[in-house]
Amino acid sequence: MNIADILKKIRTIELRSKGFSSQVFSGAYKTRFKGRGMSFSEVRQYQYGDDIRNIDWNVTARTNEPHVKVFDEERELSFMFLIDLSSSSYIGLKQHKMHLAIEIAATLAFSAVANNDKVGAVFFSDKVMQYLPPQKGKSAVLKILSKMLQPPTPNQQTELKAPFKYLSNILKRRCTAFVLSDFMSNDYSKALKLAAKKHDVVGIQLVSQTDYELPKLGLMPFRSSESAGLKWLDADSKVVRNTYRQQFEAAQKTTQKLFLNSGAEFISLQSGQAYLPALIQFFKNRPML
Repeated sequence: MNIADILKKIRTIELRSKGFSSQVFSGAYKTRFKGRGMSFSEVRQYQYGDDIRNIDWNVTARTNEPHVKVFDEERELSFMFLIDLSSSSYIGLKQHKMHLAIEIAATLAFSAVANNDKVGAVFFSDKVMQYLPPQKGKSAVLKILSKMLQPPTPNQQTELKAPFKYLSNILKRRCTAFVLSDFMSNDYSKALKLAAKKHDVVGIQLVSQTDYELPKLGLMPFRSSESAGLKWLDADSKVVRNTYRQQFEAAQKTTQKLFLNSGAEFISLQSGQAYLPALIQFFKNRPML
């Protein structure tokens, strides 16, 4: 895909996603995210009902009267997109997972810049491949989409521990982090929990029909998109097909439980299907802050 093709594709995505943005957030954009930080404003005398955790003990000791620190909520939000560029992101029947990831990222990112917020990204496979620091403006979104539209590198595996650790270390202020991946990775539970303590983490699982359903093609060679190993499966066998689906469903439940137990949120979306209703419902269910 040349530069002209990429720009044309981005323009199409932009027009489509801007319409989706208003549907997803329905005017309640700011209240749907916990990414806002708190900035110190002043110290004043304690009043009944104040949070005792905000008592300024130094001022209290000097004046012999209880004083509390007052904080203002920072209006500016930062959104980070952790984007899986491993080989499994480029499989699918009607639409591969990366196409779905691009549309979701565009919808959320254009919403952010329209509200004068910052967007950035961490691109990863089995390691962090590129970091785009949070910035304001349409150009920040275009940088993210341009990277996502590049041709894939073959035989790239998924390792989620690296991007979660990177997120925890690189950003000092709290952000909302959308993780776009199929989550086919080795254990990353500790790194996720650490990131979720510091940031508002939302896992968006990208699913293809081929992840849970084998095509009926008889005896067929089966190779993981992220490894060089090859084995043969009888795709017409009911036992094989059921086992294949059950393994996917078990892994999906484990991933969802891991996110929720870590204090993060989780939603699963399938490529080739209408994702907007599920995304709208997900954000409606987020607490109004």
